[in-house]
Amino acid sequence: MDQAARVLRLSFDAQYPWLSGLHTPDEDRYFFREILYPSCQIWGAIAQDLIGIIAFRPGMIEQLYVLPDCQGRGAGSALLAVAMSQSDELELWTFQRNARARRFYEAKGFVATKKTDGSENEEREPDVLYRWERRAGASGIDVKG
Repeated sequence: MDQAARVLRLSFDAQYPWLSGLHTPDEDRYFFREILYPSCQIWGAIAQDLIGIIAFRPGMIEQLYVLPDCQGRGAGSALLAVAMSQSDELELWTFQRNARARRFYEAKGFVATKKTDGSENEEREPDVLYRWERRAGASGIDVKG
C-alpha cells in the first residue's frame, strides 16, 4: 500500500501542480491502508517496480494512476481492463481540466454524465462523472438458442 500511495502522489502532483501538497505522504498511506484496501480491489501494473494502480469496487473506480514517465505505454489500459472485466457498468470521477484522462476514458467507451463546479469535492476542482456500460455482445461471442 505504501508503493501504491507513492504512485498516487507522484502522478497526482505531476498532473495537478496547483494542488500539490494537499496531502502528506502519511495521509496518502493511511488512505490506501485504511480506506481503499478494506473496500476495494487494488491492482498494480509492474515493470520492475510498481508503475500504476487501480482501486475499484463494484460499479465504481475509485483511483487510477500511472507514473508520469510510464504513461502512454498501456499500463492504464491494462489496469482499466481488469475493472471492466469484472463489472457490467462502472463510474468514475476525474477533473474537468484533465484532458488527457478524459480522452483516455472516452476512448475506452466511458461517457460523461455529470459535471460539477467542484464545490462538493475536497480539492474544490470542477470535475466530471463518467459512466461505462458493457454492451450486449461486446465479448465478440454470439450465443444463440
